Amino acid sequence: MTAIREMTRGERVVAFLARRRVALGFVTAVAALVLARPTWSTWRLGLLVALVGEGIRVWAAGHLEKGREVTSSGPYRWTGHPLYLGSSILALGVVIAAASVPLAVVATVYMGATITAAVRTEEAFLRQRFGDAYDRYQASRNVSPPRRFSLARVMRNREYRALVGLIVGFGLLALKVLLPI
Repeated sequence: MTAIREMTRGERVVAFLARRRVALGFVTAVAALVLARPTWSTWRLGLLVALVGEGIRVWAAGHLEKGREVTSSGPYRWTGHPLYLGSSILALGVVIAAASVPLAVVATVYMGATITAAVRTEEAFLRQRFGDAYDRYQASRNVSPPRRFSLARVMRNREYRALVGLIVGFGLLALKVLLPI
């Protein structure tokens, strides 16, 4: 019988950040709108960078069977967390578009804290759920099963939500360019 131990304070903080990262993301988005000082040049460049990040997210979501298996096709062949990589690049695009150093600081703290927490909790879950299969995956990502990208998987993984957020966010930044407030 395994002993149940209490979580340390650090573990509780990590769990909180991982669970609340979406809600904290909305708070960060509000800060982004308040702190943003976009121009059309920064908006366009930021949008291009953000689209690269979203492209990586879509590519990853099209290969991922969440909670069912350890995925090693598509971008998972090269990185263990392509959704978080895509999110980080997308956030960089927002920071570029917003042209705000204070926002860069806020975004860096938010992304660093929440993604680190999410990776830790996700890896613990995957190790518990898949055991040795996950450890083998972590040791070598270069063997890729023949799996094609699937738009149906993208939809099942609800990646359209990130795309809608991207469109709304950049729409609001465009309004900020037009109506500097």
